[in-house]
Amino acid sequence: MSYEVLLTIHIGSVILLLGVGGGSAFYKFMADRSNNLEVILHTNKTVVLVDWLFTTPSVILQPITGIMLVNLMEIPLTTSWVLASIILYTLAIILWIIAVYLQIKMKTMAEKAKKEKLYLDDNYTIYVKQWTILGFLSFFAMMSIFILMIFKP
Repeated sequence: MSYEVLLTIHIGSVILLLGVGGGSAFYKFMADRSNNLEVILHTNKTVVLVDWLFTTPSVILQPITGIMLVNLMEIPLTTSWVLASIILYTLAIILWIIAVYLQIKMKTMAEKAKKEKLYLDDNYTIYVKQWTILGFLSFFAMMSIFILMIFKP
C-alpha cells in the first residue's frame, strides 16, 4: 500500500476517532445534565452504538496504519516520538476500554430505571464522574499523540 493511501487512512481514522469521541462526550454530558431519563437512556444507547460502529474500527486502524507508516519510512519504533506515541496510545486505549465498560453499565442502569419507573441512583452519578475523568485523560493522551505526530520532536 502506498504512503499516501496509508497516511489518508491514518489521518481519516484519527479525525473520526477524535470527532466521534468529542461529539459523543458532549452529547452524553448534556443528556446527563438534563436529568431526563428518556434523553439519558437514548443518549447512552447511542453513545455505546457509536463506539462500536465508529470508534472501535478507528482504534484498530490507528496502530496498524501507524506501524505500517513508520516501517515504510524506515523509522525505528524506538525513536523517541514514536515510542512516546505508542505508550500514550496504549494508555488512551486502556482508559477508553474502561470508559466503554462504564458506558454499558450506565446504559443498563438507565434501561432498568425506565423499566422499573425509578430514578437513577447515586451510582450512576459516580459512573458519570469516572467516565468524564477517563474521557479527559484519554483525550489528552490522544491530543498529545497528535502533537507528536505533527512536530516529531
